Amino acid sequence: MEEGKGKHRAGCFGYPLSIFFIVINEFCERFSYYGMRAVLVLYFKFFLHWDDNLSTAIYHTFVALCYLTPILGALVADSWLGKFKTIISLSIVYTVGQAVLSISSINDLMDGNHDGVPDDINIPIAFSMIGLVLIALGTGGIKPCVAAFGGDQFEEDQEKQRSRFFSIFYLSINAGSLLSTIITPLLRGVECGVHDKQQCYPLAFGVPAVLMAVALFVFIAGSKMYKKVKPQGNIMVQVGKCISFAIRNRFKHRSKQFPKREHWLDWATEKYDKRLITEVKMVLKVLFLYIPLPMFWALFDQQGSRWTLQATTMDGNFGGIPIQPDQMQTVNPILIVIMVPIVDAVIYPLIKKCHINFTPLRKMTVGMLLAALAFVVAALVQVQIDQTLPVFPSENQFQVKVINLGDTNATIATAGQRIPLSQFNATEYMTYEMKKPNNIDISYLNNTLTKELKNLGKQRHTLVIKNKPQIETKLFIDGITEKPEQGNNMIRFINSLDSVINITLGDVAFGELTNFSVTNYTAFPSGSKNVTVNIHNKTCEVPSMEFGYGSAYTIIVTGCTGTNLTVKYIEDIQANTISMAWQIPQYFIITCAEVVFSVTGLEFSYSQAPTNMKSVLQAGWLLTVAFGNIIVLIIAGASKLDEQWAEYVLFAALLFAVTIIFAIMAYFYTYVDPAEVEAQFAEEEEKKKEKDQLEKEKHIYENEVGSEQQTPM
Repeated sequence: MEEGKGKHRAGCFGYPLSIFFIVINEFCERFSYYGMRAVLVLYFKFFLHWDDNLSTAIYHTFVALCYLTPILGALVADSWLGKFKTIISLSIVYTVGQAVLSISSINDLMDGNHDGVPDDINIPIAFSMIGLVLIALGTGGIKPCVAAFGGDQFEEDQEKQRSRFFSIFYLSINAGSLLSTIITPLLRGVECGVHDKQQCYPLAFGVPAVLMAVALFVFIAGSKMYKKVKPQGNIMVQVGKCISFAIRNRFKHRSKQFPKREHWLDWATEKYDKRLITEVKMVLKVLFLYIPLPMFWALFDQQGSRWTLQATTMDGNFGGIPIQPDQMQTVNPILIVIMVPIVDAVIYPLIKKCHINFTPLRKMTVGMLLAALAFVVAALVQVQIDQTLPVFPSENQFQVKVINLGDTNATIATAGQRIPLSQFNATEYMTYEMKKPNNIDISYLNNTLTKELKNLGKQRHTLVIKNKPQIETKLFIDGITEKPEQGNNMIRFINSLDSVINITLGDVAFGELTNFSVTNYTAFPSGSKNVTVNIHNKTCEVPSMEFGYGSAYTIIVTGCTGTNLTVKYIEDIQANTISMAWQIPQYFIITCAEVVFSVTGLEFSYSQAPTNMKSVLQAGWLLTVAFGNIIVLIIAGASKLDEQWAEYVLFAALLFAVTIIFAIMAYFYTYVDPAEVEAQFAEEEEKKKEKDQLEKEKHIYENEVGSEQQTPM
């Protein structure tokens, strides 16, 4: 018996009041999940300091786990706890996981010694992995339960309201996803920390953790209003047992003379009825079509990994509005909201008017081709980005840049070339081989000095020169090994004045700087800051240039007259010049792919599944997402491609090849109407009941006649 059945249940506008708690719960849960996931790959790279490949691998491992655990959640809900208790239990696990992940990102908490903890255990990484496993168990486990639990709240005569509920439910998912993908990157950008100021991942993870706690509280608050259906047993278990028995039975009789059976599943007829076997055959036909589908998700889910990392090397200035790399993921849900009604109301009707039979499987084929095209576009964007990236020294190489602080022009002669160098200017970085003798000849008018370059490691170096009272040089290690990321710029100062100066840029003090010396590079965000110099008890100031994204500059202090400071900028690394707006085409194409593939795939799966086995195909669909993320791990780890654009092309080519295979499989697929099959079985069962009833009545009649004949006259 259902809990709550027969009791008065409150309603609002014709809907059970309980569904409003469920909708709010789903909004908060999706905010929590997508908000955390939006900044996750950047957390791996910039907080845990993993490289791009490891960050991508762990990200997709986590996503794969999130789509494997729904099977566990469905089994627990349908076979043991019921949907309500399963949602409560796993939501607690989910909330704890979010809290642990937030704690793991508190840098100050993780600093220092930890008594009782082995030295080889990295606490932030250990906490992060524990948190992510708990989150995957929670979000995956409740995924198949919440929507179905909402559907359980309606009575049989509320089909219209139930249909609208699922539309509202889907809207709450997209609203939570969209808002969190906008908000959490902004929270990440806030500086926090007691000892070390850094991007505020505790806040970016903490807010989703609070939202998950709110989701749990709201769901519990509606407890007394819910209709709670007791677990009836899981159909997936029955399907698994049927398939297992058929395989074992066929293997058992492989060497004996038995009549040949039309289908291998017919070997289950000794134990299972014909209807179940026929329905399992229908499900397996669709699951067979699912085999190529993970390749689509392998590309689609890289929006949160490779595409986000690509955005970190791009210019996030949108008409004066700074956009964070992880905020580019909002393009997908925004376009989904726009594209779904356009495709349904305009594109599909136009195709139909052209008398094109655009079947569901053909739509899915087009969606897969579009996803491959999106990665080709991403590769073209990456090629343009690569042209702006600096070239750092490879193995057995070093680089040197020369800056002239002298009061006249100089000439640099090295490696067979002569380079004129005016005052307060610099050469480009020059690359030298370590195993060869390397010299730089420096000339000021008639004075010449040879600077020998030896014992220099695989680094970039800056050679500062001047000519008063004689030619002098100083060689500094730059300390930059890659292009600045997260939209930062690396800034350092050189003092060309004869006096000691004290330099401040914005609110960051570089401290005292003697003549002919250089500061270390310090990270600064985009925009303009005031450069302030204190010299001989007076202050000179000038606004800095407008810094972009991803640049590195050496600022030479050249003069201080009155309160006016003069400086000279030397560009060490070019700023990001490719706008993040160039990612919009690839997001647009992959969103179109999602609309015609994902939405159609769910509809196709639903339409081809028997009524009592729709959950089996839903589980199979979720598994294609999980396996797609596993494919990313395999390909990204095995490809060993040095160029990111080449990896994009590889994924596009693999999906194109898989799409051809899927198109051939789809061509030979025969659509079925499960309703007709079920009606046929219902008719056969009705006839069998009538036949059994006639047999029963005949048997009763014969017994009565027999007893009359035996009665004495």
